[in-house]
Amino acid sequence: MDKNTIVKQPVISEKSIIQAENGVYTFKVATSTNKIEVKDAIEKLFKVKVTDVNMIVVKGKTRRFGRKGKMGKMADWKKAIVTLKEGDKIEIMKG
Repeated sequence: MDKNTIVKQPVISEKSIIQAENGVYTFKVATSTNKIEVKDAIEKLFKVKVTDVNMIVVKGKTRRFGRKGKMGKMADWKKAIVTLKEGDKIEIMKG
């Protein structure tokens, strides 16, 4: 897989912004990837040294769709929590 298709987008939440101050970043990644692929992709994309990667499969929520209120399910997605070497940083929000 290409490094641009492995890492889809950063997860911007209150918790992830607080963790980013300590060198821990959260990304939405492709569901078929593993820790080694995510580590290589992050190191090549952002030119940093990754020390640890944790992966979580986030189950999709059930939602109501349409006028009749039919129940549907949002897609499952995978989250990668990446710890960087001391002193490395990633600029997620620029400007």
